[in-house]
Amino acid sequence: MQAQDIEMYLADLQTIALTYQQICQGEQPWVALGNFMNDWFDYAKERRSELVAVPISLPETLSHETFRWAVFCIASVEYLCDRYEILCPSWVHNPIYCLPEPWFDAPMAHKPQVREYLIQQTPEPFTRRNIYCGNRMFDNKYELAEQYRRLIATQPSPAIP
Repeated sequence: MQAQDIEMYLADLQTIALTYQQICQGEQPWVALGNFMNDWFDYAKERRSELVAVPISLPETLSHETFRWAVFCIASVEYLCDRYEILCPSWVHNPIYCLPEPWFDAPMAHKPQVREYLIQQTPEPFTRRNIYCGNRMFDNKYELAEQYRRLIATQPSPAIP
């Protein structure tokens, strides 16, 4: 399959490559990442390997901010592939994708106790790349809703007087 054939095939997916491209074009990062997560966790979960198959492309003019988000996207792919037992694409392991300075991305991250929490709770694919963001950014609302439904189903019905 040629590159343009692959692009046509993936056109209906919010791939990580498309997600990063949208961030570079000015989309709010968590909006673009949220769209990716919707596909990953629900809309295209049977196509997860396709969502991460195409590597991100760094823009010609790379700012500090766009490089941060590139590294975040790379760490996200590695983390999600590991968590969901998807073969991680080799392009993720390029050593260029590491921040030179720690990035603490959370509310109140300027406080030492918040930073300590982030250091302790952030998954390894992020910490290895100098990103500290905690461990809740990829909580799967679809899985949580299913767990809640199962829990409710096991509870006895309230007695009606």
